[in-house]
Amino acid sequence: MKKKFTSMFAVLLTGTLLLAACGDTTGNNDNTAENNANAGTATDVGGLQLGTGSTGGTYYPLGQEMATVINNNIDVDGFDLSAVSSGASVDNIVRIFQGDMDLGMTVHLPALDALTGDGEFEGVAIDNFGFMGHIYPEVMQIATTEGSGIESIADLEGASVAIGPPGSGTQAAAKLILEAYGLEDGDYEAYEEGFGDAAGRIQDGTLDASFGLLGLPDGSIEQIALQRDVKLIPLSEKATSYIEENSGYEAFTIPADSYDFLEEDIQAITAYAILVGSLDSIDDDLGYEITKTLFENSGDISHSQGSHLTKENALNGSEGLPLHPGAERYFEEEGITQ
Repeated sequence: MKKKFTSMFAVLLTGTLLLAACGDTTGNNDNTAENNANAGTATDVGGLQLGTGSTGGTYYPLGQEMATVINNNIDVDGFDLSAVSSGASVDNIVRIFQGDMDLGMTVHLPALDALTGDGEFEGVAIDNFGFMGHIYPEVMQIATTEGSGIESIADLEGASVAIGPPGSGTQAAAKLILEAYGLEDGDYEAYEEGFGDAAGRIQDGTLDASFGLLGLPDGSIEQIALQRDVKLIPLSEKATSYIEENSGYEAFTIPADSYDFLEEDIQAITAYAILVGSLDSIDDDLGYEITKTLFENSGDISHSQGSHLTKENALNGSEGLPLHPGAERYFEEEGITQ
């Protein structure tokens, strides 16, 4: 079923009003993050939540493994972290803002927008989160099938297209790409769903194409290829230039050897998947332990994208973002920051 677009600003505004109400009740709601950090108080360490993404994307299974690795190795009594499905990037930051989540996976670009109240966060700046480390490079992959008649993004006019869940980095990037080809809301039949659900409908022929900010290679795309002649839609040089001029995404070439079905390189765009943590519920010491445990034990992650979770890559995507004080202490200890 086609879903109605959701206004993330409305969600943010609701959160703002709730926080304001809490401030009226206590009479002291200023500088919450700073006060909590200085006090060294954390949320219940037995009930932490890590926001991931849709169950069929990369975030959810990778986030599950990240949580398991941290739970199995962290030296904090009573610690328990659950990785939960969500709308991904923007949704995770909103829910950290509202106090519903403690950690979140996100593309670094929406995180930058959150700080300034731009993009999906227009009008509401959020600063109660801190960067806790790079996870993996995300690549926009736009899948369709042979015989669909779709050779270019321009051919998506009038087509049924999955653009990603509301509040996801995928949806924001998908709309920018469509805009680069002159396509606006209403020019195509938009489905706001995760890539996993979309992949199943591409397989059964009820969906023409799907956008997905995913790891490379992606298992869902490989699954489609087992049953259908799948292909990835490339971006034109002109469209790529437009996207780079209007966002922080960068051009990326998907090598032909990334998938068995590819016969040539595919032009795409890329950004960074990062981990952010609440400054309200994750104090300095806990932030340090979480960051240290994740990076010291990332070799236990079996997901293919876990190979990017290294100390050498730790600060990728951090430019312009505040570091969580606990993560910063770990990075300095390891000589990662000056």
